[in-house]
Amino acid sequence: MGEVVEDGSAPRHQAQAIQAPPMQMQYNSPSLSRNPLLLSVQSDGDAANRTQKSSHQAPNFLSPLGTPLRKAIQLTKLDPQDAWLPITESRNGNAYYAAFHTLCSGIGIQALVLPVAFTILGWTWGIISLIVAFIWQLYTLWILVKLHESAETGMRYSRYLQLFSATFGEKMGKLFALFPIMYLSGGTCVALIIVGGSTMKLFFQIVCGHCSAKPLTTVEWYLVFTCAAVVLSQLPNLNSIAGVSLVGAVTAIGYCTTMWMISVTEGRLDGVSYDPIKEEDNMAMIFSVLNALGIIAFAFRGHNLTLEIQATMPSSEKKPSKIPMWRGVKVAYLIIALCLFPLAVGGYWAYGHKIPANGGMLTAIYQYHGRDTSQAALALTSLFVIINAVSSFQIYGMPMFDDMESKYTKRKHKPCPWWLRAVFRAMFGYGCFFVAVAIPFLGSLAGLIGGIAVPVTFAYPCFMWLRIKKPEKYSVMWWVNWGLGLSGTVLSVVLIAAGVYVVIDTGIEVSFFKPH
Repeated sequence: MGEVVEDGSAPRHQAQAIQAPPMQMQYNSPSLSRNPLLLSVQSDGDAANRTQKSSHQAPNFLSPLGTPLRKAIQLTKLDPQDAWLPITESRNGNAYYAAFHTLCSGIGIQALVLPVAFTILGWTWGIISLIVAFIWQLYTLWILVKLHESAETGMRYSRYLQLFSATFGEKMGKLFALFPIMYLSGGTCVALIIVGGSTMKLFFQIVCGHCSAKPLTTVEWYLVFTCAAVVLSQLPNLNSIAGVSLVGAVTAIGYCTTMWMISVTEGRLDGVSYDPIKEEDNMAMIFSVLNALGIIAFAFRGHNLTLEIQATMPSSEKKPSKIPMWRGVKVAYLIIALCLFPLAVGGYWAYGHKIPANGGMLTAIYQYHGRDTSQAALALTSLFVIINAVSSFQIYGMPMFDDMESKYTKRKHKPCPWWLRAVFRAMFGYGCFFVAVAIPFLGSLAGLIGGIAVPVTFAYPCFMWLRIKKPEKYSVMWWVNWGLGLSGTVLSVVLIAAGVYVVIDTGIEVSFFKPH
């Protein structure tokens, strides 16, 4: 197919330009330089100089202006050169890399406060909520893996915001998706600096508690952590940090397992109660339950990185990237379940209502077992947390690195030089350090801001599936996606309301540049 009959007025190079690509086509990311869709854009004069092809030979790329394909072509004109950006610079990923990245982004410090949610919900509702949230987010993850590449257009949506904007429009993307996605990247990196720096200080006290050296201040430990994260961030692209993600995943499994094993081995504390905490005021009770559900919802994050991880894989019609990606995701989430469920159940069993609301399991280990547990075990746990935080910083910072470099490539139409790339990443790292030091009360707003980010995991993928795949009305998939999408939206709204109520009711201790 694709042979063109020329007349006397048509130069040969014009005939070659519209030959159809081979049947074994590669899925292309929206990119102005390499997308075969652009070959279909011809002037009226050129079209007059060519004979009409038979209907069965006409390539799929020659589409009328009103089709979704033409909309996809318009999208390509807005996208940077994928080969120059850190997320899509290398396409050599595989199922192992996908598992490493998914594990590193899926297990994090937010899981350590899961037992706190159980103090409000109790055993039954706590376990039910945890199971429902796990299955829910695994389903929406499956949706994103399926939507990454389009069989109709041959396009790959390598970034969450890119897929959302292609589905609902650029204005809707900026209004509803831009802030939550950027918060999940930048806000998580700020939190990692706070946790990593504080744990470094704790690690030093354990290892060198009797040293004559003057201990560093909290801010100085934040700076030490940030310097380590910035140095490691100089690795060029997402594929190049696969080893870093593997180390981060192993250490996350290590500290989760160590914590619940220490808690269970040491036994329950005296006077432990498992009765759900009751508030005297009904309104306070409602918001306490919402806060507990928010803790469970926030434990499952990383959906803003799924499309980016899949973008590192090669893909073709016969071997689409969704196959190795889903294989890696299944292994990763099996391990995640084996970490989070014992941590939540074992932690609540050991501490009950005595689990510290601030810090969860990490604080409980040192508060209740700091003297009767091996110092080596405590030091190893702290070291695991530090290494995991540094590793997670890399994968959560990658979308921000990609966004900063894309602005340069759009303006200059060339790759970002190595020295400017290093400057961008250092600026981001030390910018996060500045926020961590300057606004230490940001954690008090975490519930409010986090509620805005919930739809990224629980709602948006369902609505995108409905818009793109258009399942038959009133079919099972139609009901499931509408139900989950609306439920995720309602959950986001009530969590935001709960966050506002907490801020108004308890107030915020505003103390700039005074981290604890």
